[in-house]
Amino acid sequence: MFNLVIFGPPGAGKGTQSAKIIDKYKLAHISTGDMFRMHISQDTALGKRVKQILADGLLVPDSITIDMLEEEVQRNPHATGFIFDGFPRTVTQAEALDTFLEGKGEKIDLVLQLDVTEEEIKNRIAERKKVSGRADDDEDKLIKRIDEYFSKTIHVLPYYQNQGKVVKINGIGQVEGIFGMICAAIDAAK
Repeated sequence: MFNLVIFGPPGAGKGTQSAKIIDKYKLAHISTGDMFRMHISQDTALGKRVKQILADGLLVPDSITIDMLEEEVQRNPHATGFIFDGFPRTVTQAEALDTFLEGKGEKIDLVLQLDVTEEEIKNRIAERKKVSGRADDDEDKLIKRIDEYFSKTIHVLPYYQNQGKVVKINGIGQVEGIFGMICAAIDAAK
């Protein structure tokens, strides 16, 4: 099994590149953001709990996120690996993910860090907002999400760097060129 984390700020291209990775490497995709949005759209109990948190541009508490992620992994017993998109966002989540995977005899094999400037992020999300209608792409919420990333989420990188698992990818450029760099990193880690 091959497990990877795709890491970067909002608008870095995680979703775009994840789709390409899934198609080529046949990994099961776990996007906490997609899962939260699905729960919200289906008006589940979890959806009701996280709707306002996400709308405010804040991180969902670790305990909720971890429980949901573990449930999603259990739903894919035949997966040849997972791509974790938007998770972990805190060191506590990274530690919990490692513990959970170790209990299954697995580990994170690679962390892809998509490196994108703040100006590029804002431009991309402004474009995405025109077509997505995502509440968390509003300007004030975007600023909170970027602040959350740089004040909290960024601290996950040293956790994985200490394990020698991080490969930094320039996330600015043509989608295919970025994907080529990602494939080289995945192939080298396998």
